[in-house]
Amino acid sequence: MGDPAGIGPETIAKAWDARRERALPPFVAVGDRRAIARVWNGPVAAVSDLNAVPEVFGEALPVLTVQDAGEIVPGVPDIDGARCAVRALELATGLVRSGAGRALVTGPVSKAQLYQTGFTYPGQTEFVAERCGIARDNAVMMLAGPGLRVVPMTTHVPLADVPGLLTVELILAKARVTARAMTRNFAIERPRLAFAGLNPHAGEDGALGREEIEVMRPAIEQLRDEGIDVRGPLAADTMFHPRARAHYDVALCPYHDQALVPLKTLFFDDGVNMTLGLPIVRTSPDHGTAFGIAGQGVAHPGATIAAILMADEAATCRARCATS
Repeated sequence: MGDPAGIGPETIAKAWDARRERALPPFVAVGDRRAIARVWNGPVAAVSDLNAVPEVFGEALPVLTVQDAGEIVPGVPDIDGARCAVRALELATGLVRSGAGRALVTGPVSKAQLYQTGFTYPGQTEFVAERCGIARDNAVMMLAGPGLRVVPMTTHVPLADVPGLLTVELILAKARVTARAMTRNFAIERPRLAFAGLNPHAGEDGALGREEIEVMRPAIEQLRDEGIDVRGPLAADTMFHPRARAHYDVALCPYHDQALVPLKTLFFDDGVNMTLGLPIVRTSPDHGTAFGIAGQGVAHPGATIAAILMADEAATCRARCATS
């Protein structure tokens, strides 16, 4: 569920309401079921075994309670709620790792609250990666909407640090994981990767910066030698209009906002965060806890629905590939 005081419980409940209209697969909410009751009057079924989920899903929202989150007040986060969010994340990850669940969808959390519990990871992505036995650096964040997929090659770092972090090794690692994931999760046999330049106009042949020449081009040439379909570095300001997007399956961008601004501008209500490079499928809605509107009944469920559908698509694709 994410933080029980955020909008996660509400968007989960609204997603269940839309289950038939959107043809959603059966899912279970993991957390404190009182968080659902605080914001929704619909039917809830307490479950202790995931085998029961398909049986009850048609008539009630299945909820697997992990612990008492204390006094839950929508919009007012506290440390008890954060502890509940961590326990829910740990249990849900374990269920998917064991094969009891097909995919993991994580609700939004407050990092500030998590850190007060002793949580030592930068975010949920790194936690899930470690629980899956994957090094943090090998987990790649991809944001996706109906007509765009983007990978920020650096994430939550100061912009001034990006040129130093953008190395040939980093680009190769991110691109290889991304290419494999496009095939494994979306059945794109030969994925097309496009790289945004770091500098305006992709450096203008060195006049506006040399990172494209000295770092990005050598990495791109090596990827081509490995048989990966790559193009770039391209001028970022002309990469995201509809005609340009038709020529690639995923865009890799040197820094966070370069990737997320076009994604959130185009698909704010249905953007999905997917972690690539994991042995399990993990997605999340691409929005935060929105404590300011929690409990008011106005949270939009689009991104949660999209995250569930993308998780189902990827899990189905992986299962099909495993048996073919």
